Amino acid sequence: MRVRAEALRSDPEDWALPHGMSLPATAVRMPRVWAMLGHKAGDNSQVLALAEALGWPFEEKRFVYKPYELITNLLLGPTLAGVVKEKSSVLGPPWPDLILSAGRRNEPICRWIQRQAAPQRVRIVHVGRPWAKIERFDLIVTTPQYRLPIRPNVLHNKTPLHRITAERLRRDAEIWEPRLADLPRPFIAVMIGGNSGPFSFDRAAAERLARQASALACACGGSLLVSTSARTSKPAIEAFLGAVSCPAHVYRWAPGATDNPYFAFLGLADEIIVTGDSMSMLAEACATHKRVHIFDLGEGRYAMRESVAAAARREPRDRRWWEGWEKARWDAFWYRQMMRFGPQRLSRDIRIVHRHLVDSGLAVWLGDAFPQGQPLPTLQCVARAAARVRALFAEELRTASPSAADNGDDIEADGGRLLWRQSA
Repeated sequence: MRVRAEALRSDPEDWALPHGMSLPATAVRMPRVWAMLGHKAGDNSQVLALAEALGWPFEEKRFVYKPYELITNLLLGPTLAGVVKEKSSVLGPPWPDLILSAGRRNEPICRWIQRQAAPQRVRIVHVGRPWAKIERFDLIVTTPQYRLPIRPNVLHNKTPLHRITAERLRRDAEIWEPRLADLPRPFIAVMIGGNSGPFSFDRAAAERLARQASALACACGGSLLVSTSARTSKPAIEAFLGAVSCPAHVYRWAPGATDNPYFAFLGLADEIIVTGDSMSMLAEACATHKRVHIFDLGEGRYAMRESVAAAARREPRDRRWWEGWEKARWDAFWYRQMMRFGPQRLSRDIRIVHRHLVDSGLAVWLGDAFPQGQPLPTLQCVARAAARVRALFAEELRTASPSAADNGDDIEADGGRLLWRQSA
C-alpha cells in the first residue's frame, strides 16, 4: 500500500503520516540520493545508470562551470567557486545521504556538500577516475583504461556503466519503427563519436567508416541507422554523408533535442557499429546482446589496434619523421607523448577496454568475423556497482532484497520520494 504524506523529517518519530497510521518497528528510511550531472554525456550516462540500478528515487543536480574552474578547484578545494550558480541546480538542505558523481569538475562540489552537511554523513560514490585522493571517496567505480590501484574502496569493472534495459529499447523502438518503414531490413546501427585523446575522427576516418558500414549493409541488403553525438564534428559528418552508398537514416545530434533515437536505433538494430573512441557507447551496444563491431579511428601507426600500429612502426618509412603530423591533431600528438612519458593519472588508455571486449567475445573490429558457435556474453558491470553501493548502507537498510523496492509496503512523501521500506 502506498500513501503520500505531506512532510518528512529525519527523525522517524516526527514523520507526518495520515491519521490512524503509524510506522512499523521494522521500517527503514531510504537514502536520499543526488545524481550530479555535468557537461559530458558519457559521464552523465554512467551516473544515471547507477542511480537507476539502485532502485532508490533520486534527484538530478545539473551544473554549468566557469571557464576558469580548474584554477579555483585546485586552489580552493571543496568549493562552488567554479560553478555558474544561476545556470546550475540549487544546493541546500535537506542534504543527501548519497552523492553519485563523475568527472573532475564535480569533485569540489561533492566535497563542499559533504562539508555543509556535517555532522550528517554524506557518502560520495565517484564513477571513472578521481582527481582527489582515493581515500576521500567512499567508493570509486572505475574501468581499466584509468589504471587505478587495487584498494578496498575501488571497484574495478571491465566496462563502463550503461543504461540499457530491454524495456527502454522496446519502448523507444516502438516509437521509431513506423518512421523507418521505408528502409530495407536488416538494420545496422552506426553510433558515431569523435576525437578522443590520441585518436582523431577526421574527414578521412569518417569516409572510411561510411564505406565499410555501407559495404556491410549492402552485403545483407539492409540499411544504416546512423546517430552522431555531441563530439562529432560537422566536417566529419559531411564527409560521412558524402561517402554513404546504401539506404540510411541519419540523426544529427543537437543540444536539447527531445526526440533522440539513440536507444531506438540500438533496439531496432540487428548489428551495431560503434566508433572506438567512446567507451560508454561501446558498453551500451554490447549490453544489447547483439553483434558489435568496433571501428578503428586510425590507420597504420595511428591505429587503435596495437597489433596494426606495431606492424606499421616496424615498416621502413618513405618520408621524414615530421611528415604525417597532419594525420593527427596537435593535442592528439601531445596526448601520445603524455601516455608514453607522463604519469598514468593524467591520461587513459582506451585500448585496454578494446582488448577486453574483443578477447571476451563481446565485440570484434569492423572487418573481422565473429567466432562461430560462440554465444555472446553478458555484461555484469551495473549489477556489481549497484551491489557495492547498497553495501555502503547495509546497516541502515537492514534488507537483503534490493529488488523489493516496490513491495506494496512503501510510504511516499516529499513529492513522491520513497521514505521507508518494510525490512525483510
